[in-house]
Amino acid sequence: MEFAALFALTLLIGMLIILVAVAVGKQKGEISEQLEQNEEDSVAERNAVKAPTAKKQKQQQRPRKEKAQQHTFSHPLLASSLKSHSGNVTSLDFSSNGKYLATCADDRTVRIWSTKEFLDRDHKCLRANVELDHATLVRFSPDSRAFITWLANGDTIRIFKMTKKDDGSFTFKASPEDFPQKHKASVINIGIAETGKFIMSASTDTNILIWDLKGEVLASIITNQMTNSYAAISPCGRFVASCGFTPDVKVWEVCFGKGGDFKEVTRAFDLKGHSAGVHSFAFSNDSRRMATVSKDGTWRLWDTDVEYKKQQDPYLLKSVPCQSSEGSRVALSPDARVVAISNGCSVAMYSTSTGQLEEEFHGVHSEEITELRFDINSRYLVCSGDRAVRVFHNAPGYRAAIQDMQAMLKNAQNEGMKQRLQQQIQEAQSTLDTVLTAPKN
Repeated sequence: MEFAALFALTLLIGMLIILVAVAVGKQKGEISEQLEQNEEDSVAERNAVKAPTAKKQKQQQRPRKEKAQQHTFSHPLLASSLKSHSGNVTSLDFSSNGKYLATCADDRTVRIWSTKEFLDRDHKCLRANVELDHATLVRFSPDSRAFITWLANGDTIRIFKMTKKDDGSFTFKASPEDFPQKHKASVINIGIAETGKFIMSASTDTNILIWDLKGEVLASIITNQMTNSYAAISPCGRFVASCGFTPDVKVWEVCFGKGGDFKEVTRAFDLKGHSAGVHSFAFSNDSRRMATVSKDGTWRLWDTDVEYKKQQDPYLLKSVPCQSSEGSRVALSPDARVVAISNGCSVAMYSTSTGQLEEEFHGVHSEEITELRFDINSRYLVCSGDRAVRVFHNAPGYRAAIQDMQAMLKNAQNEGMKQRLQQQIQEAQSTLDTVLTAPKN
């Protein structure tokens, strides 16, 4: 009996010990799991704190955005590239005295360059700021002491006066008031007559305005060409011409009385013969020749030295196939020996006497060419399209001048004339040789 009781007690105690052991083990497991969970939560919290800091540091260490690379171009006839603008050059113009080139860009500046420094390694320029706007067009005054601009946002003309300082540089001062807003469509060109009597502005909606120098509208011309693609004042200051959707160029004379008072605008003559719309046109320096480039795939040279009041029409001198596109520009050298035509980003130069293609420059700019002009001495051809202005030697012009003088030499009777021509031929040939062998820019 006692043995049975002892056995039962021993069994009970053993079971209690087993239960206690099981309970302790289970509690240890729960505590371990809790510790592991707490550790994981702590790590997650630390990572959550570090993440924004790391992201912030990454943002701070983000590299700066690199500036767009400027388009590079080279050619044996490239005299120089003018590169001070930080925005795309929209327009350029030579002064009447041949000393300066004005350029404007969407960087809110107009810059004045010295033409005698075109061949220098460094090209300095003077800067005029266009306050609260930027200029899309720039044109010199006849006396080279002022220039006018067309404002992109203001849609109006602003005049800048140039005052020469003792050191030879200039200060620029804008007129107190801009011209009133009159155009209802985009303006494609402006100009000042060489006579100083009027200013012209032309828009795409077939409207041309003639202004006096104080900003009063003298006359309005409706071209009836559906759209205007180009308009300009002749170098002689008498005529205003326009071209557009129709296949002709229309020319008007702006008439003034003997006392200088404005009288009227009368139709002078038309250039007829293209079979499609005309992109652009240009005058020779004496206004006796005009060049046109058309959608019909030709450029043409015209004799405009006619008595239009006697119903005499201009004469077609040359019609030559060429490559052109919307926005193409044509430039006629002042001596009328060379025609230059832009086609997108490229330029072609032709002889006006033979019609032969003399030079081609491909990929001159990274964007479409906006302006194309010869200097007044027919030495250079300049164009704009991106942030740079390209200046080319007019080698075709030198070659044409030499050929003309050689022809004159054959027919010369006077010994003094022969000697002068021979000397001029030698000088022109020497200049051409220098151009062709000069170090390339």
